Amino acid sequence: MERGYVLHSRPFRESSVLVNLLVDGKGRVDAVARLGGTKNSIRSIVQPFQPLIFQLQGKSDLKNLKQVEAASPAVPLTGNCLYSGLYLNELLIRCLTVQHSAEDLFFNYHQTLIAMAKEFNQSQLRYFELALLQELGTMPSLENDPSGAFITASGFYRLEIDHGFIPVIATAYNQHKFFTGAMLVALKEQSLLAEHAREAKKLMRQLLAPTLGNKPLHSRSLFIKKSTNTVNPTSKG
Repeated sequence: MERGYVLHSRPFRESSVLVNLLVDGKGRVDAVARLGGTKNSIRSIVQPFQPLIFQLQGKSDLKNLKQVEAASPAVPLTGNCLYSGLYLNELLIRCLTVQHSAEDLFFNYHQTLIAMAKEFNQSQLRYFELALLQELGTMPSLENDPSGAFITASGFYRLEIDHGFIPVIATAYNQHKFFTGAMLVALKEQSLLAEHAREAKKLMRQLLAPTLGNKPLHSRSLFIKKSTNTVNPTSKG
């Protein structure tokens, strides 16, 4: 039996859905799942954030999902955690193909969901983005600059995506254009502080942009819409 999570599903044929899965030891897998009749339907568990065990059958890239069971209760994500979970799912679908195995991402994903359900922190998203970029082979070294020198907490760096973090001489007037070594070191050591949040988010957006392309993330739009409605609720009547 395999274990995994549904990242997204959509209607495929009568009483069937096409699911994008993140599978332990395999990475992304696309499969067709028969939902079954009213009494035996698996519709309620073929949902995001529900740990599953199942069998995959078929030799093509599109598998058949069989013997689907809930491995444990669904991870309880609400509010910002829910939108963040949807963001992770969309990120995986946009960045991974079935040809890219990404065997190790399942554990990172599972641990991130569990951590967010306990107590949400933006740094959890940054660490998962880091793991994804490393899996894709597009994450520059956080250990050394292109010359081989160590990245230091006291330095400032310019990102060149194809080369890495280039040390620069920063002044009070231009340092906002660069990344601090303190944030880069904290990201590497997974010890980001609140003061690093905006800078780390900016870095990850730049690094993910070549893979994500120009198409906006739907989950990000949903979060912005939710936040706007919360601040400016529509008046009734």
